[in-house]
Amino acid sequence: MASLSHADTFIVDVPTIRPHVLAMATMHAQTMVIVRLTDADGVQGIGEGTTIGGLSYGPESPESIKSAIDTYIVPILETCDLSQVGATMAKIARNVRDNHFAKCAVESALLDMAGKRLGVPASELIGGGRVRESLPVAWTLASGDTARDIAEGEEMLALRRHNIFKLKIGKRAVRDDVAHVGAICKALAGRASIRVDVNQNWSEDQAKLGMAMLHDVGCDLVEQPIAGDDIAAMARLSQAQTVPLMADEALHGPRSALRLAAAGGAGVFALKIAQSGGLFATAEVAAIGQAAGIGLYGGTMLEGGIGTAASAQVFATLPNLAWGTELFGPLLQTEEVLAEPLHYADFSLTVPTGPGLGVTLDEDKLARFRRDRTAPSVHPVSAGA
Repeated sequence: MASLSHADTFIVDVPTIRPHVLAMATMHAQTMVIVRLTDADGVQGIGEGTTIGGLSYGPESPESIKSAIDTYIVPILETCDLSQVGATMAKIARNVRDNHFAKCAVESALLDMAGKRLGVPASELIGGGRVRESLPVAWTLASGDTARDIAEGEEMLALRRHNIFKLKIGKRAVRDDVAHVGAICKALAGRASIRVDVNQNWSEDQAKLGMAMLHDVGCDLVEQPIAGDDIAAMARLSQAQTVPLMADEALHGPRSALRLAAAGGAGVFALKIAQSGGLFATAEVAAIGQAAGIGLYGGTMLEGGIGTAASAQVFATLPNLAWGTELFGPLLQTEEVLAEPLHYADFSLTVPTGPGLGVTLDEDKLARFRRDRTAPSVHPVSAGA
């Protein structure tokens, strides 16, 4: 039996390379909750729970994620055989409702430990195992300035780092947003795929207008244009519009995926390990989407290196990933908290091959960025800015 010896949960704040403008907030730093579990044999596993903009994105914040793990989940771990990841997570599910981000961080750490014990990547413990060694990676152009976004896109193409770009829109009038997107589509035409994310900021009427106009200017995909809980409206938009609608905030694990698939509420699923509640649940969401003929996209909560590596492990098991992934989170941060950064080249991310998640922490960086030691002089987010 692999019993828990020690659990350490802490918050780190890492500045971003530029302000990251979303419909609901502007990020100046990314806040990550890191959990580190050690068993009685000294095997250690790490996981990450990361959201966007504090509480502006969803019901879990960095502070609540840490509290849920420390107060409610760790005592359960103390009663479990940590080598039995499925049984451990099932017991947590029976005793802790929701809190998907916290559960994902813990499950990631358990899979990291399990992979290290067995000497295999975590991908080999999920579904049928790994089927790909690299993942296409999109980059988000989110400065809000058209000329700056075009220049940034050109730079990424020249570096062969990204040829898929997602634009964050929804703060301006619909026609102004479409003009912004259209200018970027025109500038990068034939060299990149352009998608947009509205982060639920349109009404259904605005979405009807916006999606039709976005199709006309060359946009390939529209992510969560309206409220994620309005499945009926998502179905109406999906059936009426030519440009595909991608569900994001509407997805919170397998049950929500089944409801969306049954309603015809989306043409594409944005898979996110944190929103789904872990890597196993993400694989189930993907299976539902694939069975329903829904396209798959590997989404992100702008996680750092640990969460990105965990996402890559499960996305590497998916045979059909037609829309690529968005695992660029570490590249948005000024510094990496991993001892060896993840490898990005030729428009793709190489999936780590080491045991478990395949990554290790840089202890010196953690000492600098841990909130309970020396917090950086930067504000993580400006709500509504």
